[in-house]
Amino acid sequence: MFDWSAITQNSHLIWSGVLITLEYTLITSVIGLVIGLIVALMQLTTNKIVVLIGRLFVEFFRNIPLLVWLLWAYYALPIFMGINISKEAAGILALSLYGAAYFAEIFRAGIQSIDSGQSDAAVALGMSYRQMNVRVILPQALRRMIPPLAGQMIIQLKNTTLLAVITVPDLLYQAEYIASFTYRPLEVYTTIALVFLAILVPLTYIARRLEQGEVKS
Repeated sequence: MFDWSAITQNSHLIWSGVLITLEYTLITSVIGLVIGLIVALMQLTTNKIVVLIGRLFVEFFRNIPLLVWLLWAYYALPIFMGINISKEAAGILALSLYGAAYFAEIFRAGIQSIDSGQSDAAVALGMSYRQMNVRVILPQALRRMIPPLAGQMIIQLKNTTLLAVITVPDLLYQAEYIASFTYRPLEVYTTIALVFLAILVPLTYIARRLEQGEVKS
């Protein structure tokens, strides 16, 4: 029989975990978007060295599993750098850079989807590379990029569950903690699954609507 008292008596821990999960999702998504845009623009320059650096960044972080990178950032990076890194900083660093690699590819694909005539016209008007991107290319590309960016942010939220391995008190970590002293793992993890569904189903619906709107346009 289910005994939901383990949930009701520890609901404050669950809500705390929800807030921390959402906080890390927001922070790492914003940082990832900024870094991803920079990396995408690096890959679209005419400087071969800059292009190579951008591509290496993407391939490096996309081909190393997030869990491995998260553990490396928390345990190995402080040894190499000779400094102490908190679990919070390690979590933000790992999730942000990992997400940035995927955001970069979305930005790159979105920018390259714009007809080359747009950039030719901007150059003909005497715009610099920065002006061309800010005033002409990015505003047009952004509409096409919104659906995949929304989808990647949903993935970013799900990726926060890995923060529990370095004891960041996110939703999954709180679930493990509650289950450890209530001995009611079935109720606890069922609740956590329902919480994620309550958060992700509306977000997924919005992402699909955005994608459908883009297809129709």
